[in-house]
Amino acid sequence: MRMNSSAVELEEIAPALEPAQVERDAFAEEVRRGLGRARKELPCKFFYDAQGSRLFDRICDLDEYYLTRTETSILLRYSGEMADALGPRCTLIEYGSGSSLKTRILLDRAHDLAAYVPIDISGAHLQTAARQLRLEYPGLAVLPVCADYTRPFDLPGRCAAGRRCVFFPGSTIGNFDPEAAREFLRSIRAHCGSDGALLIGVDLKKDPDLLHAAYNDREGVTAQFNLNLLARINRELDGGFNLSQFAHYAFYHPVRGRIEMHLISLREQDAWAAGGRFHFREGEAIFTESSYKYTPGEFENLAADSGYRVERRWTDPRRWFSLQLLRVI
Repeated sequence: MRMNSSAVELEEIAPALEPAQVERDAFAEEVRRGLGRARKELPCKFFYDAQGSRLFDRICDLDEYYLTRTETSILLRYSGEMADALGPRCTLIEYGSGSSLKTRILLDRAHDLAAYVPIDISGAHLQTAARQLRLEYPGLAVLPVCADYTRPFDLPGRCAAGRRCVFFPGSTIGNFDPEAAREFLRSIRAHCGSDGALLIGVDLKKDPDLLHAAYNDREGVTAQFNLNLLARINRELDGGFNLSQFAHYAFYHPVRGRIEMHLISLREQDAWAAGGRFHFREGEAIFTESSYKYTPGEFENLAADSGYRVERRWTDPRRWFSLQLLRVI
């Protein structure tokens, strides 16, 4: 990887990390709002506290969970082509960076990046990852931004100049309903800029049995991951959820083309959190995640509706997953 030798001298301080209290208040507000609805729901972005992130790392290693290893195989095979498509002196902005493990494959092949901007909602985890990246890539300007990327946020000032590419790996775009996905993709265009691009992971439609197994693993790790959302509420918001009285439930809805994930109340009960009390009927569900799957044509139409054209598409031999380079139009 060829880096600008003056990048470290040019690096400026990224926006201050979001205080923990602000994160907690936002979490509490969304829990109260979501559990107060007639159809109870909790945003899936709150899965990823420290324990949730550890559980998700375990999920990624499961035999049934094809997504991470399939996307990684695509990156390993085609990262050189992706780097060529991005071109030199590009600022790479990653939404939901986590530990930036998959990103390293792209960083290793990138041409003279202007900067790498990892964005994540977990401030402490983000700072740790950024420090490690600076050690591994000493010539690269690493500018972490702690933010909820589903809401408006500012990039570091130095990102205003030059070409930008937003990197959004994984299958997170599938967590948005189609209209919300369009709005979200449109919001990303502001960070891409008029001559920018979006490199995005898109899970593809496939055998429903494969999809069902991926979210209902034999070891029950996905169930633990789902239930950890309630455990996090108990830990951080003085919650009173009895985890033994809720069960993980996930299934593929072929008409909607999505996985749905729920937590089911096993009996009539009350629970409390964030200063509120919430009643559950026996069998009542908390909707925690949807994961839409697309055909290439469906996603191309979604991209076009959002102001992009699909320039390149890389897939695995079985066409289970894709990484797609979208250009702003």
